[in-house]
Amino acid sequence: MTPAASPAATEIKAIFDRIAPVYDQLNDRLSFGQHRIWKLMTVKWCEASLGDHALDICCGSGDLALLLAQKVGNSGKVTGLDFACEQLAIAKQRQMVKCPTVPMEWLEGDALNLPFVPNQFDCATMGYGLRNVTNIPRCLQELYRVLKPGAKAAVLDFHRPSQGYMQAFQQWYLTNIVVPTAAEMNLKEEYAYITPSVKRFPLGKEQVKLAHSAGFSQAIHYPLMGGMMGILALTK
Repeated sequence: MTPAASPAATEIKAIFDRIAPVYDQLNDRLSFGQHRIWKLMTVKWCEASLGDHALDICCGSGDLALLLAQKVGNSGKVTGLDFACEQLAIAKQRQMVKCPTVPMEWLEGDALNLPFVPNQFDCATMGYGLRNVTNIPRCLQELYRVLKPGAKAAVLDFHRPSQGYMQAFQQWYLTNIVVPTAAEMNLKEEYAYITPSVKRFPLGKEQVKLAHSAGFSQAIHYPLMGGMMGILALTK
């Protein structure tokens, strides 16, 4: 994080540092393993290819970055960026086991002030990060800036369903499944933030408008799980 990080950003960073040791285990339990499918879809839509230099923003423990590494191969490179150093430490350990031969770098940094030159990356992903930044338009502008012309990006995150019964189910799921499961690992307060963050997060059609305002030539939001999840597919 930069020295000028806001109190809200500092608290979000602290949350992700605290949950790092059990983050992957919780993701599996809370999504019944479905998050792995959604992440495969995310990587597919960013169209990473052999030899590409791929970027994963808010990389966490490295799930998307490691999937990107399989696509770009030893002739490519993957850069994972996150502001939670404890998550990055786990990502580095996982890389040594899963794909030690692919060039990868893990950087502690701010998604609102990416430490890269313009037009640097062939593709990019972002998983469960856009909802947590303190300035979504600025984050999308930064993503646009560092992508090469014509490059594609895919952003996976929670979403508010449009149908009333799915909204009710999502609220029930967050209240009765997510928070109690996190509480078993003494992380109730850390995971209680998800509900208000989802309520604040722009809907898919609003994300599309924000992406176009950031400069992207194409933006399509694909709802998943009855609208409880979504992938924003972007083209510079």
